[in-house]
Formats: sequence, structure tokens, C-alpha cells
Amino acid sequence: MLIDIGLLIVGLVVLILGGDYLVRGASSIALRLHMTPLVVGLTIVAFGTSAPELLISLNAALSGSPDLAMGNVVGSNICNLALVLGVTILIGPVKVNADSIRIDWPVTMASSLLLYFWVSDHLLSFYEGAFFVLALMGYTFFIIRKSRIKMKAERELELDLDVPDAPSKNVWQDIGVILAGACGLYFGAQWFVSGAKELAAFLGVSQRVIGITVVALGTSLPELVTAIVASLKRETDLAIGNLLGSNIFNVLSILGITSMVKNIHVNELIRQVDMLWMLGITLLILPLMLYKRKLSRPEGVILLVIYVYYTYRVFG
Repeated sequence: MLIDIGLLIVGLVVLILGGDYLVRGASSIALRLHMTPLVVGLTIVAFGTSAPELLISLNAALSGSPDLAMGNVVGSNICNLALVLGVTILIGPVKVNADSIRIDWPVTMASSLLLYFWVSDHLLSFYEGAFFVLALMGYTFFIIRKSRIKMKAERELELDLDVPDAPSKNVWQDIGVILAGACGLYFGAQWFVSGAKELAAFLGVSQRVIGITVVALGTSLPELVTAIVASLKRETDLAIGNLLGSNIFNVLSILGITSMVKNIHVNELIRQVDMLWMLGITLLILPLMLYKRKLSRPEGVILLVIYVYYTYRVFG
């Protein structure tokens, strides 16, 4: 068991480092080609930070573990809005940006509902995945266009997405960093998925349980750490929008691309239990956001209690 846990941890660390290197190198080359920091942030940085989850889902689907692929996304979405947001709120109050209510939440809910209804046949196919990817491209284009109109929002997005100020001095250095990141993502995903599968076998639980809990929590750790640091610095204005955006990207990008590579067979339990929890938590977020346009400790406690209870039910 210790070897399985070690493989899981090493794989996750290599995945996170690989994603970070990929983002740095690709962002530098994009800036060298005179792309604006905003476009770099909303495309390369956003995609790169989700690369670990994408590689895990792809590796799981191709290795015959669809429950890990789907559980990773559904579990991460639950984790983002219950655990990560709950912890952030407990540290300090979170203001609700108007765009989170008007744009981010409706798109998050719509993509989650579409996923739920599309997998009623227990399959996410190539064409459904292609629609998700096209929808993501349309959403990204809309956000970029909207942010260009609002210069203040553009500056906030550039800062929040941690876009480099300028390209590096050497293009070969960028290429080397990209290759190192790609290798880290490839091997990290293999080790992480292998460790997760072996851990499930050792504990005598299904891959769905490991995917929904261990894998989902592991891939949500960067968001959790980022949210905690931002909350301690009292920089939480975009916290909800970022987490909702992450959930949108998880469904439209990760499941979209993965199902285009290989059809994802969906466990009935994931659809009838976990996806309903995902939809319920997403729905609950709306009245919490509307109430006083600020989330404080009582709301944080509610979200954390929901996450703990959900996790208990999964293992129960």
C-alpha cells in the first residue's frame, strides 16, 4: 500500500511541475509571437493548469479505467465548489463578482446539465465531446472579447492568471522547458493513474470511489493552495469566478478532448449519484451568491459539511 501511495504522490508532484513548466515555456513563446497577455492567460495558461487533469483522464480512458476518467472530473467539480470554496470562505469573506452570477454560474450549470443528460446512455461519444470543445472555444472567445471591452477586468484577469510580463531571452530555453513539462505530464499521469488503480485494488473499493475522492482531491490541490493563499492575502474578488471557470473547463475541455480520443463509458452510479451531487452543489451556490452578494463563514461551514457528508456517503 505504501508503494501505491508513494507512486500516487510522486505522480501528482511530477504532474503539477510538468503543467507549470509547460505553461511557462508556452506563455513565453506566445508573448514572443506578440500575443497579448490576456489571450495568453485565457488560453495557454488556462489550458496548461488543467493539463494534469486532462492527462490523467486520457491515460485512465485509454488504459481501460473510464471510472477514473469521469470520476476525476465530477469529483474535482464537487471538490472545487464545496471543499475549496468552503475553506476559502472560512479564512475570510468572499465578495461575489456580478459576472460570476450573470455568466460563470449559468455556463457552469448548463455544461453540467448537458453532461448529465448526454450520458443517459452511459456513453460520452466523439460527437458530444466535439460539441463540448466547440462550446469551450466559443466561451473563451466571448470572455476575451468581453474583457477587452472592460480594461479593468482585463488587468485583473492578467494578474489573476499569473501571465509572465515578457518572454524569456532564449527561445531554445522555452522549447526545453516545454519538452520537460510534456515529459513530466506524460510520466506523471502514468504513475498517478497506476497508483490510483493499485490503491483501489488494495483497499477493495471501486475505481469510481478512488476517482471521485483521492484522484479528484489530488488534482484539486493546486486550486486549494491558490485559494488559501489568495484568501490570506485578502485577494478573493475573483475566487468564485475562478472556481466556476475551472468547473467549466473540466467538463468542456477535459471530458470533451478525452471523449474525442476515446468514447467514455459512464458508470450508472456516477450518473445517478455523483453527478446529481455535482448538480445540487452547483445549484446551491446560486442563492448563496445572491444573498448579500458576499459569502461568509456560515456559508463556508455549510459547504464543508456537505463535502464531508458526501465523502462519507461515497465510502459508506
